[in-house]
Amino acid sequence: MLAESARARAMKETRDRILDVALDVLGERPDAGMGDIASAAGVVRRTVYGHFPSRLELVRALTERAVTEMTALLTDVNHHDAGADAKWAEFIARVWPVAHRYRVLLALRRGEYGEVIHGLLGPVDELLADLVKLGQETGTFARHLPADILSQTAYGAVFAIADKHLPDGIHGARAATITSLLMLGVPETRAIALVDDQP
Repeated sequence: MLAESARARAMKETRDRILDVALDVLGERPDAGMGDIASAAGVVRRTVYGHFPSRLELVRALTERAVTEMTALLTDVNHHDAGADAKWAEFIARVWPVAHRYRVLLALRRGEYGEVIHGLLGPVDELLADLVKLGQETGTFARHLPADILSQTAYGAVFAIADKHLPDGIHGARAATITSLLMLGVPETRAIALVDDQP
């Protein structure tokens, strides 16, 4: 029984390592193959295929991991007693490292895996739309677009900025938060004040 749990733990560690390496490799070259990922992870291709039978399954696992992290952050932020704009600012500040790490999903979403990635991101999209709808109802966010489209437009800007590899992570997060708030219709002075309030 102990040997079995040790083996299961070792398999999970290998799987997690492959996913971590895949993020780095695909982040540099979104068209990289499974052999490239195996080589970078220090394992044989058979090991990668043992965990992920296809490149699609690997992309699916990366997306599921990103969704889990983003959903947890957004759910936590939504429980805070603050205005919609303050919640948005806190979420972007906290999600920035995650968005930056998973920015490759934006490139992959525009390609052959778009439908799968889009489908898996559904829970995040819904939470973001709910937050934007709350902001629209309270007059904090603009109403020129439906909440689901406005939230995706503003959140897309965060990934676009993350994809530009701004050298200073703090400046990148600041730029992403302010830009997304401006896109939501928050006045610039308020957007800057919200970002300055972040720890």
